Amino acid sequence: MKHSAWLVVFACVALSGQSGPGDARAREIYRELIDINTTDSVGSVTKAAEAMAARLRAAGFAPADVQLLGPDPRKHNLVARLKGTGSRRPLLLVAHLDVVEAKREDWSVDPFVMIEKDGYFYGRGTTDDKAMAASLTANLIRLKQEGFVPDRDLILALTADEEGGRFNGVEWLVKNHKDLIDAELAVNEGGGGLMKGGKYLVNEIQASEKVYQDFRLETRNGGGHSSLPVKDNAIYRLSAALSRIAGFEFPVQLNDVTRTYFERSAAVQADPQVASDMRAVGRMNPDPEAAARLSTRSPYFNSLMRTTCVATMLEGGHATNALPQLAAANVNCRILPGEAPAAVKQKLVDVIADPKVSVNFVDEAKPSPPSPLRPDVMTAVESITKAMFPGVVVIPVMSTGATDSLYLRNSGIPTYGLEAAFGDMDDVRAHGRDERLGVKQFFESVEFHYRLIKQLSSGK
Repeated sequence: MKHSAWLVVFACVALSGQSGPGDARAREIYRELIDINTTDSVGSVTKAAEAMAARLRAAGFAPADVQLLGPDPRKHNLVARLKGTGSRRPLLLVAHLDVVEAKREDWSVDPFVMIEKDGYFYGRGTTDDKAMAASLTANLIRLKQEGFVPDRDLILALTADEEGGRFNGVEWLVKNHKDLIDAELAVNEGGGGLMKGGKYLVNEIQASEKVYQDFRLETRNGGGHSSLPVKDNAIYRLSAALSRIAGFEFPVQLNDVTRTYFERSAAVQADPQVASDMRAVGRMNPDPEAAARLSTRSPYFNSLMRTTCVATMLEGGHATNALPQLAAANVNCRILPGEAPAAVKQKLVDVIADPKVSVNFVDEAKPSPPSPLRPDVMTAVESITKAMFPGVVVIPVMSTGATDSLYLRNSGIPTYGLEAAFGDMDDVRAHGRDERLGVKQFFESVEFHYRLIKQLSSGK
């Protein structure tokens, strides 16, 4: 079969969600990755990385172009390179192999055996992030075997410790082997396709993320016997401080990414009031009443518009019959890009308004700048989305959580979250019980990545 005809068949198969010859490799890789336990507690990322390295070498990649490395023998990262003409700087393709913990007794199926049923693939990591790891690996092999010569090197990085652990994965590669992954731009997780009731609505590009920062609130006093209570009770003082934080909202602040998110999201909103409020918030001067309505309607909308801080852990007291000598809490903040963590700390001090309650940083925040909405990336994503998913709107987003993209952005590599695996917005199971991804949606994401990689490395 001619190459062009094969592409047509592959696209039709992928869009129909049925398995065909072009899908077999991606399915096999996906299954192999899901079946390897890569949790922090007892799993081995190295085993998964070695399995992918073996596939790449068997496909014709030179041993020197497939490297396994990392500071932990159980958690090696894989870095592979498909060499191009060098006309442009490389394109980096990133996915993490580690997954969050999953207990068999909590699931209806074995989380570490991929099962296909009712139109879904089940297993830990099916959405976060082994679908992307399988897609990128399968596509790199496909491009190699097709004889495709990109105008830039294509670098694949399958990494460890995104979900837990420290000083490994992308962070470690940036600090210790930047030359192996240095690129003009990168594609990672963070964006995704959203559908509701089976209808595809938006394809998201993650271009920025909020800054994770914990603060420890603490108050101490001399304590005493519980039969002789006094007004200055450490637990009461801390409770008052937390109540003030609970009643405070940081001001609304939008950036280019979140402003564009609200502008474009309005087009797919069924509720006219929500659509109107989104357009009003997306203006250069956001309407405060519209922002208030959106904040009340959705915690997600609220988090997109402002820095948030919330109490997540408590400790206090040392005996049931003694006045507490210590009361402390962890307050977790998700800070908007560009807002200084020190300024957030000072605002908490001001809101608490009690010098006997100390506020201190827990670890050091890792802010990262938003990635610019590059015309080449936006054009590629919009054109492919239009061809594969007619009527779907492409929307840039700011993650309210965190990904490894922050390390890449801080190293000077603009990074874009582009998964293109559509999931129901009302049934998000990543990190949860019975994690799953639609069979049709998996193969669509594989085809999307194939087209995206080619367009970003050949202009075609």
